Amino acid sequence: YVRFHLISPLIQQSAENIVLFDTFVNILSHNLGEPAYEADVAQLEYKLVAGEHGLVIRVKGFNHKLPLLFQLIIDYLSDFSFTPAVFEMITEQLKKTYFNILIKPETLSKDVRLLILEHGRWSMIDKYQTLMNGLSIESLSSFVKAFKSQLFVEGLVQGNFTS
Repeated sequence: YVRFHLISPLIQQSAENIVLFDTFVNILSHNLGEPAYEADVAQLEYKLVAGEHGLVIRVKGFNHKLPLLFQLIIDYLSDFSFTPAVFEMITEQLKKTYFNILIKPETLSKDVRLLILEHGRWSMIDKYQTLMNGLSIESLSSFVKAFKSQLFVEGLVQGNFTS
């Protein structure tokens, strides 16, 4: 089991940054779909999660091939690229996801409660409005470059691994 948390102070600076981060993580997951398929067949699992303060990369499975899967994820992260069609598809999916959160009273009330309790939190309404106002491909590219330049890493490795 390998878990790394790539933390960046950039994410919480604005609602636009949070939306750009969500877009980035979704595109990265989309890009990894085909190359990581063989790892899935070999009973290796991975998950990319857009956390509040950064990207969480979780990988688990048999130890002899786990570093290769982790390296694949890091390679796609470092050489991040996307097409305008993928960007458009992911932003449309995010619009639906955000809207579905907003129409459910229980998730909306949880979001409002956390907005009151946590300093510097952006509401789902702010994120949805930012996305509806439109994102540019250039803003995503510059965000990803800035994100990768301001990272702090926490990691946990458990299991049959050597130091």
